[in-house]
Parts: sequence; C-alpha cells; structure tokens
Amino acid sequence: MSAVQIVLAVLLFLVALVWCSRHLMIWRENRQNQLLTGDCAGPPADCPKISVIIAAKDEAAVIETCVRTILDQDYPNYEVIVCNDRSDDETGAIAGRMALEDDRLRVINIRQLPEGWYGKSHAMQTGIAESTGEYICMIDADCRQLSRRTLSVAMGYALATKADLLSVLPVLEMKGFWENVIQPVCGALMIIWFRPDRVNDPAKKTAYANGAFMLIRREAYEAIGGHESVRQELNEDMHMAAHIKRAGLNLRVIRGEGLYTVRMYTSLGRILRGWGRIFFGTFGTLDKLLATLAVVFVISLLPWAAATAALWLAAGGAGRGWLAVGVIAAAVVALQLSVIIRFYRLIDAKWTMFWTYPLGCLMAVWALLISLSRLRPGAKVVWKSTAYGKSQRTGGA
Repeated sequence: MSAVQIVLAVLLFLVALVWCSRHLMIWRENRQNQLLTGDCAGPPADCPKISVIIAAKDEAAVIETCVRTILDQDYPNYEVIVCNDRSDDETGAIAGRMALEDDRLRVINIRQLPEGWYGKSHAMQTGIAESTGEYICMIDADCRQLSRRTLSVAMGYALATKADLLSVLPVLEMKGFWENVIQPVCGALMIIWFRPDRVNDPAKKTAYANGAFMLIRREAYEAIGGHESVRQELNEDMHMAAHIKRAGLNLRVIRGEGLYTVRMYTSLGRILRGWGRIFFGTFGTLDKLLATLAVVFVISLLPWAAATAALWLAAGGAGRGWLAVGVIAAAVVALQLSVIIRFYRLIDAKWTMFWTYPLGCLMAVWALLISLSRLRPGAKVVWKSTAYGKSQRTGGA
C-alpha cells in the first residue's frame, strides 16, 4: 500500500472507533433509561405555583393548539401568560378569545421592541415580570402537549432532582421528506457537542437547554439576571443554561416521551435557514463552526467518499491497495448505518430513513455554511420578520 492509502486506512480506523463509541453511548442511554413520561411521579400535594409563559409572534396557525393543550393540564396550581409579540396576524385575537373563556389565561400585547433586545427574550421578560409563580415554565408557541400530565411530571422530576433549571426535550414531529432527512442529523450534531450526561454533571462545564420547554425556579431566574442577561442572544435558551451552570446552580436535561411534540419547520428552505440560525446562535464563532464542519466531513462523509472513490479506482485497475481501502471504508459505512438505525429509534425518528443519512449530512453542511456566512461584516439575521445586526449577536454567555 502507498503512503496515501495507509494514511487513509488509519484515518478510517479511527473513524470506526468513533462510531463504536456511539454504539456504546446509545447502549448506555438505553440502559440508564433517563426518560420522562406521563407515568412518572408528580409533585407533592402542596405543589408550587407555575407561571407558564408563551412568547408568540405570528403564530396564528398553532397558538390555539398550544394554549388549549396547556390549559388542559392536570396540574392544580398554574397560570398561563401569552405574550403576543408584535404579531401581524390573528395571534393576539385568537389568544384574547381564549382568555375570555378561562381566567387562568392572560394575554399581553407587545407593540414595540426596545433597542438592543431580541424579540423572544424581550417577550419572555415582559411576561415573566407580570407573573406570580414560584416556578416559571417557558414553552414555544408551536408546542403541542400530548399528555395532560406534562407539567405535573416535570415539576415532580424537578423537585426530586432539586433542579434549578429543567429542560424536557421534545419529540420532533417530522412529516415531510426533508424533515425526516435533516432534523435527526442536525439534532445529532447538538447531542455530540452537548451530551446529556455531561450537561447533568455539575462538575462539567457543558450546558444545554431546549427552549421548547424550560422549567426554572424564579429565584434561579433572578439570580442569573433573567432575560436581561441573554437579551442579545439568538439561542437564549442555550445561554441561559450556561449562566445557570456558571452560577453553580443545578441544570438538568431529560428526554421526554409522550409528553409534548413540536414541528420545527415545514419546508426545506425553512429547515436550512432555521438550523443555520440555531448553529450560529449556538456556536457563533469561526473556530467552533469550522470544527463542527470538520466533524461532519471526517466522521460522517469521509467513509462514503472513500468507499466510492477507492472501489472505483480498484475497479479501474489501480491496484489491490485501493481495493483494501475501499473494503475498509465500506465496513465503516456499514458500522455507521448500524448506529444511525439505533439512534433514529432512540429519538423516535423514522429508522427506515437511515439510508438518507449522508444526504442529511450534506444538508447540515449547507446549514453550517449559512451560519458561516453570517460572520461576515454587515451580515444580519432575520428571525420572525425582524432583522438583527451583528452588534446584537455578539453578546457572550
């Protein structure tokens, strides 16, 4: 074998070790069974009051389902505040009609966005200032509760683990082809960088939270400066989690099953722009984005490229060395896909779509390139029809 073939074979062997470690991670996750379901224990009889805050901008298509499934919870002591954030559609009117039906629901109509704030953070801050709960539950307007016990089991778990901030991860609703191709891959990238076992370890700096469902003690919220501390962050949930960790408070994240679902995006363009925003807001620097690109290329796409190129060269008579490299690469591809099948089953994705994994990786690369483009001078991020300049995107967490 030539020097190039030896280097490539060694690199593929190292990639194989990475995928073997992924098998081990999935095995460990299944064995530990860290999962919150509707059958888990609820809070004690004297349960603390929860203020559920929903920030909504142009969410007329989903706001009624979100609010009604929250109002249908069996938790005995909670209020719901919808912050209608400068909506141009019927979001405020729909929420207002529901408020007339249930006195646990209030609607706050926000007309202007102050300078230096992102819309969601400002809306949340406004709603929380008007709330009275000992605990604050922040949820997204596109969430649909599948269980009447979501608040109960979340509070029960938070009290049992003494969590200052608890993030319950959603089950993603994926209907279209591109949703099933891209969402699991991009979600996997987040898990690689923010492993739940590290997030839940107070000794580790790793911090993660998903804004679809975050339950936080009011005292902890105030201790980290509330949304004021993340007012210029795209992914305020991630940065809030980082503040919790740095303050020495207890951060917990757990997967949910059968509790609630969210459909993040409904078209290819929205998926790419959405994940481009998420990756930019999460990583935000050139070195981190390039590192993530490198992970996708080397760990996920290299085996496919090497198998294709090496076997093609071997078929053309380039020698046994390339045949050996091609066989090794094909074996790594098989190992990779065996992990993907198990991972898709773990997150309730369509495991029969495992064969689309390399296509999903290419789409993730596209989203990462969108993120990189936003590092250029003068670039803006458009989110919920509001454009934010670079000066508003560099606040650190």
